Amino acid sequence: MSANPGLLYVVCGPSGVGKTSLVRALVGRRQSLSLSVSYTTRPPRPGERNGVAYHFVSEERFAAMQAAGEFLECAQVFDHHYGTSAVAVARSLAAGESVVLEIDWQGARQARDKLPGCVTVMILPPSVATLRARLGGRGDDSTVIDRRMRDALAELGHWPEFDYLVVNDAFEQALDDLCAITRATELARDRQRPWLAANLPQLPDRSG
Repeated sequence: MSANPGLLYVVCGPSGVGKTSLVRALVGRRQSLSLSVSYTTRPPRPGERNGVAYHFVSEERFAAMQAAGEFLECAQVFDHHYGTSAVAVARSLAAGESVVLEIDWQGARQARDKLPGCVTVMILPPSVATLRARLGGRGDDSTVIDRRMRDALAELGHWPEFDYLVVNDAFEQALDDLCAITRATELARDRQRPWLAANLPQLPDRSG
């Protein structure tokens, strides 16, 4: 087990805010982070590979895993279920590997309850008008867009529950903000204690 366990970052935001692109770019830029692969009951989309995009499982398998308490968090989004393996996350954290979860606010609340030390981030749109324009750019009819807007605004209403808020107006700036959050968390005083003990043991610890 690592002297300093890994960190868990939980990134949330409704459809249309660009959180998936941001999270992938974050993991690509910061090699110390890995993206957790969730379980889902939805069918794979073209180009998605099992175990890479998601672990695709049946409704019956998902229900059995949920009943056995195998999920750190799980939620139903529209007509499908999604969940994060508690064992996989715990194994990575114990090995000193930091993990990023891209989940919804329900999952974030569950993860925070089970792992209070996790760092939570909500991705926000620069405005409601911009969010609607992004959702409308997918070619869906107005009924679908209206439903997604209602769901998006309901999720954004949980912003007070999160440690950090990142506005995705300019993508590179939002990515820089995410990177800054992860780096600042790594440099926090209590995270530095193992390094201090190993490299500067002469320094007194007056924190207590």
